Amino acid sequence: MDSYLDTAIAIAQEAGQILMAHSGVPFELKGDYDLVTAADRASEKLVIQRLQEHFPQHGIVAEEGGRAALEAEWRWYVDPLDGTTNFAHGYPLWNTTLALAHKGEVVAGVVYDPRNQELFAAERGAGARLNGAPIHVSKAPVLNDALVSTGFPSRKRHQNVNIHFYYQLAMQTHGVRRGGSAAIDLAYTACGRLEAFWEFGLNPWDMAAGTLLVEEAGGKVSGMGGEALDLHGPYLLADNGLIHEETLNLFSEIFDGRFPHEMPSLPAKEWEATTRG
Repeated sequence: MDSYLDTAIAIAQEAGQILMAHSGVPFELKGDYDLVTAADRASEKLVIQRLQEHFPQHGIVAEEGGRAALEAEWRWYVDPLDGTTNFAHGYPLWNTTLALAHKGEVVAGVVYDPRNQELFAAERGAGARLNGAPIHVSKAPVLNDALVSTGFPSRKRHQNVNIHFYYQLAMQTHGVRRGGSAAIDLAYTACGRLEAFWEFGLNPWDMAAGTLLVEEAGGKVSGMGGEALDLHGPYLLADNGLIHEETLNLFSEIFDGRFPHEMPSLPAKEWEATTRG
């Protein structure tokens, strides 16, 4: 397993240098909101080429193409540029991430942030590390002491229910962050900068490496209903383990339409008064 992880680290670092070289290049629209840059294409081309050279029998599942290997016994989940929108707009929170799964179980993962020179890596049963040093989840015991993070989709945001979860968690924690990179959010949860991360509608390459980081750092991952995590499932919760049941209980209330904190409303006349100062 060491050879798999070492190779993934080397590939991620090489891809990271490509991303740095492309920083500031123009972007184009992939859809109504999704962006794609030359960096996406160049980074993915490099990652796929390197993986095929080292592991020709392995399947490769990647964001910008090459999704035909979902049935392979060994398969790599690759996001050559996680946080594309951030990257395209010059917002400094993006990374490249690779994870290896064997018979559906993630066994090695890397999240590399070249701008901040932070490399998160984990292998099943051997712990998680940041730049070679062991990392661990935080010891915050309750949601009231937690800083948490989430994300929203680039498409059909008006149909996304996460705004309800966002508000309830914002009222019950130290705050909710929305960084725009699921892999970074998961890595930050693994090293204790965040207590939890949740999101709807992630792709498997968004979370494969990060969920292994959280588990190997002593945290817990599951679906938002408490079920075993499915990389191809509809949602994800990852946290320090200490607040897992409390968070699931809150999620259950929200799913049932019971909101502990009522969302504020502002009558039109009051709103007009505030805008006039």
